[in-house]
Amino acid sequence: MTYRVVCISSKDGAGATEAATLIAAALGFRLIDEEIVTHAAVEAGVDKEVVADVERRKSALVRLLEGMAPAAAAGPVIPPEAVGYGQPASDDLRGLIRTVIEDTAGRGNAILVSHAASLALSQRDDVLRVLMTASLPTRQRRLAASLQVDDKEASRLIKRSDAGRADYIKRFYGVGAEQPTQYDLVVNTDRIAPEDAARLVVEAVTVSS
Repeated sequence: MTYRVVCISSKDGAGATEAATLIAAALGFRLIDEEIVTHAAVEAGVDKEVVADVERRKSALVRLLEGMAPAAAAGPVIPPEAVGYGQPASDDLRGLIRTVIEDTAGRGNAILVSHAASLALSQRDDVLRVLMTASLPTRQRRLAASLQVDDKEASRLIKRSDAGRADYIKRFYGVGAEQPTQYDLVVNTDRIAPEDAARLVVEAVTVSS
């Protein structure tokens, strides 16, 4: 089976964004993250910040770490009560985001980062599902260095981010706890640098062609 799509899942500080950028460049694939939210917003007729709130996106600091668009990360935080009258229901938006992910995969040649795309596309044979992980001390150290915060603040941000991610996959996909068997390739970046992880993924895709 030829892999036409790579889904990269990770927790903050695991180096997924750096690896995804290298993978996209090596394969000539589109790198898609905030684009999914934007497309969903266009289809729903709402501001992308509203869709992002329904998805319970991560804090602005964590989004900056993950390499998302600075404008989106610096934008105003939309409180839950602001999403309501006149806007599509949360379930409708969740379904819309998943549809956009599936449509994007159908076009192929894409690197999908975040949005639990690996779970959304679990039934597709042409998708390589990658989990990038690292130990908590490594993730905290990277986050502290990237955001120039102390270890205590980095720990707080990671705990909040991890809780939000767990809630997201539980609400969207009914997954109580992620398992390595939900992925095709699991890379621990404690000892394997993101650039080396990228090479592993590129090789897996190339060999499948």
